[in-house]
Amino acid sequence: MAIASGAMAASASCRSPLVWFFSLAAALFFASWYLLLDSAAAPAALDARRQGPRSASPARKCDPATALLRVFMYDLPLEFHFGLLDWKPGGAAAGGGLWPDVRHGVPEYPGGLNLQHSIEYWLTLDLLASEQGAPTPCNAVRVRDPARADVVFVPFFASLSFNRHSKVVPPARTSEDRALQRRLIEFLAARPEWRRSGGRDHVVLAHHPNGMLDARYKLWPCVFVLCDFGRYPHSVANIDKDVIAPYLHVVGNFFNDSAGYDARPTLLYFQGAIYRKDGGFIRQELYYLLKDEKDVHFSFGSVAGNGIEQSTQGMRASKFCLNIAGDTPSSNRLFDSIVSHCVPIIISDEIELPFEDVLDYSKFCIIVRGVDAVKKGFLINLIKGISRQEWTSMWNKLKEVERHFEYQYPSQHDDAVQMIWKTIARKVPSIRLKVNRLQRFSRFETNKTDESLPRSSWLENQAR
Repeated sequence: MAIASGAMAASASCRSPLVWFFSLAAALFFASWYLLLDSAAAPAALDARRQGPRSASPARKCDPATALLRVFMYDLPLEFHFGLLDWKPGGAAAGGGLWPDVRHGVPEYPGGLNLQHSIEYWLTLDLLASEQGAPTPCNAVRVRDPARADVVFVPFFASLSFNRHSKVVPPARTSEDRALQRRLIEFLAARPEWRRSGGRDHVVLAHHPNGMLDARYKLWPCVFVLCDFGRYPHSVANIDKDVIAPYLHVVGNFFNDSAGYDARPTLLYFQGAIYRKDGGFIRQELYYLLKDEKDVHFSFGSVAGNGIEQSTQGMRASKFCLNIAGDTPSSNRLFDSIVSHCVPIIISDEIELPFEDVLDYSKFCIIVRGVDAVKKGFLINLIKGISRQEWTSMWNKLKEVERHFEYQYPSQHDDAVQMIWKTIARKVPSIRLKVNRLQRFSRFETNKTDESLPRSSWLENQAR
């Protein structure tokens, strides 16, 4: 028995290193597998930041005294903003039930193409964060006293209203979108803040080209935040008083992009609607010029099916991406190109570019006049004449500037939300001049004018 017991002890002592070795190997295997899955999921998780809920953060309310822009935001009824997202006040509500408590999560915004014009949502969230103590860079801060404010913010989700409610639903004689615009005008007309300035210090967001289709002609003194001026007469919207904001890109971010010049076999890429109206006629002219060129991908495409995935792969495999005028001067294709690090070729004579007073687009885009682009051989010769070194410089610049076109919550330093606030802040001196000039004769009753809402008949005639 003693011999057997000793043999068993010796056997156990021999096996124990093997057991220890296999245990360690198993632990290392599972740890490495977890890290692999975590890194593979990182891009999806980061992309979900654009609309997913957020966990609570320590309270850190912004100080209006140090803010770049002080903003008075109207407490509009729910139907104008988060009610359009079917959000209802519950446990995570603030401001008398009008606003979500963004410290504990945010209402989700509809996906797909709805997202490209969602700027009202992102800016409103950032203002709520500034007041509630959620994370934000604090460039723009909500204030409750309009006398302390630089601008007045109108939180109407106009783009979502158009996307969801622009059709007339019988027995109604008008769409809910138009009814909301009418109720908004009635609300503003009754407000002392509007009457004091005639709306000149009000910020109204109508990023969808068809957003605020009726109200825009009555709200013309305000600061519009738009995607372009394609469907606005100059007397209603222009670069002097208004702000151009980027679309939210539809394709995903190209994280850890190492696909340089040789790793992008396609020379020039375009996939989208080819036959368009208005300024978009140039698309079909370019299609017939370029469709048979070597290393050029020019084809019809849409977001249906796996269209977004095809565009993502196509842009990431291309050196240059065409951004051509369509029904309007701009589209989200430019911003898809930027985050894909595919050097944009912009062919749109009427386009206005976001933040162009601080960004030099010639460093990361090539802008071509329409009259030159349709000359046979012009575009291909231009692109082929760009050296590897010049292309690489633009490619690197795209990776540097793409953060300025990113919408996310919580907002980050110099992302699209903060760039918009900074652009509005640069308009403040001009806004103050207009408001002060309006007040010159305000003490004299005989010189007072009704500035509740400007008369629009002349503007409507100009727009026809």
